[in-house]
This record gives sequence, C-alpha cells and structure tokens, in this order.
Amino acid sequence: VRLVESGGGLVQAGGSLRLSCAASGIIFRFAGMGWYRQAPGKQREFVATITSGGITNYADSVKGRFTVSRDNAKNTVYLQMNSLKPEDTAVYYCSADGNWGQGTLVTVSE
Repeated sequence: VRLVESGGGLVQAGGSLRLSCAASGIIFRFAGMGWYRQAPGKQREFVATITSGGITNYADSVKGRFTVSRDNAKNTVYLQMNSLKPEDTAVYYCSADGNWGQGTLVTVSE
C-alpha cells in the first residue's frame, strides 16, 4: 500500500488549502480513508474520515471548515480546508487500512 499526500504549504489565517492523497496497492473503492494531523510537540489526532460509501465524520475542531471527499476513479481522497487557523498548523497524514503516508506540512500564519 502506498499513500502519497500533497497540497500542503504556508497560508495566512482565514485562507484555504486542499490536500490530496493518492492511493495505490489497495482496492480504493472499498477502502475507508482517513486524515489525521500531528502538530509540533503533540500527538497525532483524528481529523476526518470517509467510508467507501461516502459517509463522513469530522473532529469537532474542524467541523464546518473542513470537507473530506473522494474520487474513486482517481484513487484519491481530498481534504478541503477553509477558514484556516494557526492552530491547524500540523503535518497532515492520510491513512487507509492501517497504512500511513509520509505527510504534508500545513503552516497557518497569523
């Protein structure tokens, strides 16, 4: 299984970013996919998940601001992040079937 995240970067507070995670080595359309993040000095935490059927779940801290979606034709899951806050600064990881990507860094400045 290979998961490759992209789309991170530096953005000002209030801005938006869209993260992508391209998956290979799994039957993507049957896989539940997740996004997690790890801020400096903190433990990795749940952000959002999407089931194979498209049912989504979000951490309270991102509800109403982040949207997870998937494109089964492209074997890709997305995380649209709006109204970003400095506390969203973290390395964001994609997960599937217990596997993890390498992460992509999101930095939100004041």
